[in-house]
Amino acid sequence: MSSDITVAGDPLAAPAHLAVPPAPVTRPTVARLSGLATRHAAEVAATLHTVEYEPVSRWYRLLHSADDHEVWLLSWLPGQGTGLHDHGGSSGVFTVVAGELHERSLVVTPLRRAGARERVLGAGATRVFGPSYVHEVTNVGTEPAVSVHVYAPRLTAMTMFEADHEVLSRPGGEPLPRLRVERSGEHW
Repeated sequence: MSSDITVAGDPLAAPAHLAVPPAPVTRPTVARLSGLATRHAAEVAATLHTVEYEPVSRWYRLLHSADDHEVWLLSWLPGQGTGLHDHGGSSGVFTVVAGELHERSLVVTPLRRAGARERVLGAGATRVFGPSYVHEVTNVGTEPAVSVHVYAPRLTAMTMFEADHEVLSRPGGEPLPRLRVERSGEHW
């Protein structure tokens, strides 16, 4: 695997929309999460033939859970994606094991203009993100993709946002329209 690691925003920044800020994420924690993602991605790559695929929505399996983090395996058929979402105050790392994933992330410029940044992440690419990160991940290719995701603290909720291009390109710091909140144990 390559060492194509990119950091999305400030992985230590606290989310502005949480009533109670989460415990701060330290730099060693970021390194530890990246290490966990790399280790689990290597294990998955060695057993790629065991990954399952669902025709209707992404397939996922919890690989590991501890008090302070969890590791998920996801598979993506062409056209499958997440929708624009946050991670409910969790920081995270994801590594593409096979295929390619397209990521569109929300960015705010120094002039407070909202917009979207887009990138294609191939096998071996790793993204590190903080608790206030908002993004959408989709397999826009023609081949299946597989990825490993690590969240700390454990992922308990994700807020889904309206993701049309007009919402992302308008100026100002207005909050994104929320569609719903998905919760662990209810939606996954």
